[in-house]
Amino acid sequence: MRVALTIAGSDPSGGAGIQADLKTFHQFGVYGEAVITLLTVQNTRCGGRVEVLPAGLVIEQLQAVLEDIPPAAAKTGALGSGQIVGALARAVDTFHFPLVVDPVLTGKRGQVLLDSSAVTALRDDLLPRAALITPNVPEAETLAGLAIRGPEEMRRAAEILRGMGARAVLIKGGHLEANRKMLDVLLNGGEWHEFPAPRLETRHTHGTGCTYSAAITAGLACGRTLPAAVARAKQYLHEAIRTAPALGSGCGPLNHHAPLP
Repeated sequence: MRVALTIAGSDPSGGAGIQADLKTFHQFGVYGEAVITLLTVQNTRCGGRVEVLPAGLVIEQLQAVLEDIPPAAAKTGALGSGQIVGALARAVDTFHFPLVVDPVLTGKRGQVLLDSSAVTALRDDLLPRAALITPNVPEAETLAGLAIRGPEEMRRAAEILRGMGARAVLIKGGHLEANRKMLDVLLNGGEWHEFPAPRLETRHTHGTGCTYSAAITAGLACGRTLPAAVARAKQYLHEAIRTAPALGSGCGPLNHHAPLP
């Protein structure tokens, strides 16, 4: 059985973070492991307290996993602090598997999940070590320093971020209201790939970024090429949103039981 690892925060409502990642790993048929970086207090309506774990405890969790059940691929989500980002970046140099970095800056309800001082560490230390980074439009704007209004700016931002050292960049276009096709753009080496999907009118989108990056990571763990892993993950994500179970009275979770394409 292939193994995938998530290094991310906890969502007690189960829609995002390590909970969404582990559900996605399971659906893709890989064994999931989780290193917890922070705890959140949230549900589908509101977000509250965020408690970031000490960097030393995060690295101890990581070392315990690596020495016993090393993964075939890993991903990061919310990292919380510059100390965690820096310690993780140093640990990545020992990895013998690809790392997908989902640069989570805020939660769905505005919770700060990476402090301002850590953004520089993320940009300078972790992104150059990533096999793939998966920012949404606001995250790409922050990291690339570029306003994004459409596909042309998405491509330019991907080029800027790849220039920072990441081997591949996937810009997710879901935040662009004019993007009726929900276009995502992948720059893989020097090759461009586009992944369109019809926009779904729904409020149940909690955990989309976590689920997407986890599905890609699962694909890489199973030996798929990056474009193939992204394509399959995109199809799964679309179906998970389309068939969301309408749980909660706010921005509800996806259907992680959605069938694989």
